[in-house]
Amino acid sequence: MDLQTALAEIKRGAEEILIEDELVEKLKSGKKLKIKAGFDPTAPDLHLGHTVLINKMKTFQDLGHEVIFLIGDFTGMIGDPTGKNVTRKPLTRDDVLANAETYKEQVFKILDPAKTTVAFNSTWMETLGAAGMIKLAARQTVARMLERDDFKKRYAGGQSIAIHEFLYPLVQGWDSVALEADVELGGTDQRFNLLMGRELQKDEGQKPQTVLMMPLLEGTDGVQKMSKSLGNYIGITDEPNDMFGKVMSISDELMWRYYDLLSALSIEEIAALKQRVAEGVNPRDIKIELAKELIARFHSADAAEGAHQDFIKRFQKNALPDEIPEVTVTIAEESVFITNLLKEANLVASTSEAMRMIKQGAVKINGEEKVTDTKLEVAKGTTEIYQVGKRKFAKITVA
Repeated sequence: MDLQTALAEIKRGAEEILIEDELVEKLKSGKKLKIKAGFDPTAPDLHLGHTVLINKMKTFQDLGHEVIFLIGDFTGMIGDPTGKNVTRKPLTRDDVLANAETYKEQVFKILDPAKTTVAFNSTWMETLGAAGMIKLAARQTVARMLERDDFKKRYAGGQSIAIHEFLYPLVQGWDSVALEADVELGGTDQRFNLLMGRELQKDEGQKPQTVLMMPLLEGTDGVQKMSKSLGNYIGITDEPNDMFGKVMSISDELMWRYYDLLSALSIEEIAALKQRVAEGVNPRDIKIELAKELIARFHSADAAEGAHQDFIKRFQKNALPDEIPEVTVTIAEESVFITNLLKEANLVASTSEAMRMIKQGAVKINGEEKVTDTKLEVAKGTTEIYQVGKRKFAKITVA
């Protein structure tokens, strides 16, 4: 892959790269870069929001670079204060180790285990010892730490900040020194910690890492970042049917963000999908493709197809009531305009209302096919279920 194409894939979906020119120079060097991303095993299961970084790691891995999946078993016992307005409860050593094992199983559904280095930051942090930690803490001031947005807000609001929380950015930064990272990936909420790694690497005489920040993926509500506590998450261990339904529930607009951040499709392939929608393909059909891709990744292709078929059955059951009035509309000709048919069946008050409902996408046939043509002709001898809006149904026979 040429440099420009590789850079385009690396930048895809990224919020910010510090500093992009440095990254370009590193890529031009032909050196196999060390790509670091750290995860604190604070919960046993990952959701799609977590995989945004893992997908970017996969991009670097496919480009031939060394990917380091760093499990923060040491930092997990401190508790990441990022975005928190209270001191986070530290995990026990047993909790951290149990969650770490689960993480490894889950990330290898995306990353190639044969090409992935799994590291634990306790390896060097425990060696650093108490004296080393004091020396590390001496490199930064309280004033510098209070520049961090969440610390600043908590301090201004009179909320407590535990001393050990100041250590978290330092430890994360020291991880980059220990690994001699060339690139570190993180969410936009990690900016302060990521830049700390650059500072400490400079102090140690290392070439500072490039920082690549990815956006925080919105959950199914399309507003808040994906979070289990908010209930707007799609877990990668969710059952296939549940995962399918959750993906289908996101808005058409949010779907494209999910494609950019989660799909393995290339930039060109996603552009082709957008063109299909522009040409009239129902966005729902494109969303189905995304749901099946994600389920196939975390379960299997058979599970994806099964979830699709189950969704169709449930959708049709939910769309069509058990009892639908049957109506016969008699016509003199061999066909009738759908606007006249809906009026004669008393599903609309007038043909003009029928035209308006069709233009709004509110008319369906058999619970699935959306009518878009106001001049659609319905042939004599047909029997179909027609729906106008959410509550008006009729099984109409044209005689």
